[in-house]
Amino acid sequence: MRISRRKTAAAIGAATAFALVATGCQSTESAGEGDWTKDEITLTVATFNNFGYSDELLAGFTEKYPNITIEHNIAATSNEARTNYFTKLGAGSGLADVEAVEVDWFPELMQYSDKLTDLTSDSVEGRWLDWKTQAATDADGRLIAYGTDIGPEAVCYRSDLFAAAGLPTDREEVATLLEGDWDHYFSVGEDFVANSDAAWFDSAGATYQGMVNQITNAYEEEDGTIIATENDEVKGIYDDVLEASTDLSAHLGQWSDDWNAGIASGAFATMLCPGWMLGVISGNAPDVTTWDVANVFPNGGGNWGGSYLTVPAQGAHPEAAKALADWLTAPEQQITAFVEAGTFPSQVAAYESADLTDFSNEYFNNAPVGAIFTDRAKAVNPVPPFKGPNYFKVQDALSNALTRVDVDGTDDPATSWDKFVADVEALG
Repeated sequence: MRISRRKTAAAIGAATAFALVATGCQSTESAGEGDWTKDEITLTVATFNNFGYSDELLAGFTEKYPNITIEHNIAATSNEARTNYFTKLGAGSGLADVEAVEVDWFPELMQYSDKLTDLTSDSVEGRWLDWKTQAATDADGRLIAYGTDIGPEAVCYRSDLFAAAGLPTDREEVATLLEGDWDHYFSVGEDFVANSDAAWFDSAGATYQGMVNQITNAYEEEDGTIIATENDEVKGIYDDVLEASTDLSAHLGQWSDDWNAGIASGAFATMLCPGWMLGVISGNAPDVTTWDVANVFPNGGGNWGGSYLTVPAQGAHPEAAKALADWLTAPEQQITAFVEAGTFPSQVAAYESADLTDFSNEYFNNAPVGAIFTDRAKAVNPVPPFKGPNYFKVQDALSNALTRVDVDGTDDPATSWDKFVADVEALG
């Protein structure tokens, strides 16, 4: 096995550990075979959090191409990876041969699509959900990224905390209990905290993320006009989640050390749960036996996140890197990554595979997570929320506003909103 793996940070600790053994790793024909199949080459892959790319999975590629050595570098958070990505993309050197990116980076990334290798290939035609491919296609029709996962959301919950508070613990009964809108989710939370010392959810910021992703135009109009500070839907969600957080939040900043510890300690009973969050939970709480997953999401369906692999043009081996990105995003490898880390595939063919739909996660009390997240994916609005070039900056400003109130306790909601307005206006 010719693979090495490094972490560039450790902010989420065990969440980036690869605890499960991937199975059934199959090979597919990679694009662009040529001289790179004979030369001794080292390819670097840069990801973040947990993409499910275990040593066992990556070995499937190096066994097919013994001349290739893979170095896998893992950043602890997407924000850290994003800073590194755009800094080195602009500098013209320093990026990995294959770089992972989040969907929320695309409005900015499209401005620099000429710095990325065109990944168009007959071997990937029709591989992904249409909206997944469209998001990665630039104005010139170049496919600049291969889709990995999407983030259909369910609700993860602690069955022991539910039982102690007198709530049902069976996942189908929990799904029935939570079926409804956000007000209903908060109302059930009020019943819970009245009978428990634990909080209902982890943070206002994490809960807001699930709510705002159900708005088509939250921060910008299609022409790029920023509407975030004047959007009644955004302000309404901000007010609602902060009002609920007074009694229901554990006040733990997402991705913080305290938040990581809270997953294990039982600081909160529920959390909004895209498929990739399964690996985060099990990684942070390996000895907890009471986490489970309910096939439900407040107010219908929701998608949080979803990533891609890009091949920066600055790399020394673009054809070999393209072949690796092709192989990693083939349905077989993405099913293996889902088994490894809960990263739900964006590949159409994967949804027809019993390896996905029949998969149960032992850690989550044998929850049929393959079937659950397939259902959750079907509930997602096929028209994704519009995210323009200012999305990331506005979202970051809004997240900071929520944190000041819910986590830091330095501001009241009105004062923090005013600061958010000032931050957005400073964007110009």
